[in-house]
Amino acid sequence: MITILTVGGPERDLAVAFGFNPSVEVVTARDVDDALEKLARNRRVDAVLLLDGASAGASARTILEEDPAAPPLYAPESAGAIPEARPLPDAGAGDLVAALAAHLESEETR
Repeated sequence: MITILTVGGPERDLAVAFGFNPSVEVVTARDVDDALEKLARNRRVDAVLLLDGASAGASARTILEEDPAAPPLYAPESAGAIPEARPLPDAGAGDLVAALAAHLESEETR
């Protein structure tokens, strides 16, 4: 099971898109404070996907300041250059989660 925490973005759309996928769990956070709370309670998170647009850079810095052992951070290229986050090609939220899950699954098999 791959667990991805999304920060910002369309919660409802992601829940519907991945609700029936047994290999991907999507945990959603409204903002960075909600994300920090969920990271503190759930150590199974494999990656954090920053979907909070212009706030993504600040969210990445806050997450790493509060939790230096946080899982890897990812953001769409449209969020701009965020040194703390790995870029993903721009796409809709569901496609970003699917691409990230596939990437993480391929890393697990190595």
